[in-house]
Amino acid sequence: MFRTALAASLFALPAFAQDFTLPELPYAADALDPVINAQTMELHHGKHHQTYVDNLNKAIAAGDAPEGTTLEDLVAGAGTFTPAIRNNAGGHWNHTFFWESMAPAAETGEMSPELSEAITTVFGSEDDFRAEFEKAGAARFGSGWVWLIVNEQDELEITSTPNQDNPLMDVADTKGTPLLGNDVWEHAYYLTYNNRRTEYLGKWWDIVDWAEISDRYEQALGQ
Repeated sequence: MFRTALAASLFALPAFAQDFTLPELPYAADALDPVINAQTMELHHGKHHQTYVDNLNKAIAAGDAPEGTTLEDLVAGAGTFTPAIRNNAGGHWNHTFFWESMAPAAETGEMSPELSEAITTVFGSEDDFRAEFEKAGAARFGSGWVWLIVNEQDELEITSTPNQDNPLMDVADTKGTPLLGNDVWEHAYYLTYNNRRTEYLGKWWDIVDWAEISDRYEQALGQ
């Protein structure tokens, strides 16, 4: 089950774009330590995510998109809007999704049998899936995201996007419904790992909320 209104915003998004606000974290800032420390969470959520929300609202007020456009529509039609809308709507959606993809290590839950079977079928094993996901995240040049998606053929696929793009966007090279996404911008990990992105990618699995990801998989197949 989705735990908070934060998750609900992924599928039942705000009615009015000019009213977008920063969602609260679903756990304390230090709850993901030592994988992600409190200082990183406070800066990432309270500063970086807040800036995307503020700049998105400014872009809406400036007329970059019609009032009343949902976040879902802003993201889906990113290529038809200004860069300010594309970058900041993407940043808001991606980060909202990211916070809900994680939980304290003792509360991450179990991967569903259905998702486990699908991962094994596509990637060979869960270990092989993790290795491929980490490889894609490490290979993303500069800033961006790495994703596990349900693609347009209802199959699992790993992809990555630059900047604040995501697979829901009309501009995405590989489109699909995100199940899991990891932020590989340096601000997501630099205070703890410095330039060691691969170490961050490897340790991040300790805080992936597999119960949440499994629910997303079920919903994606049901849509």
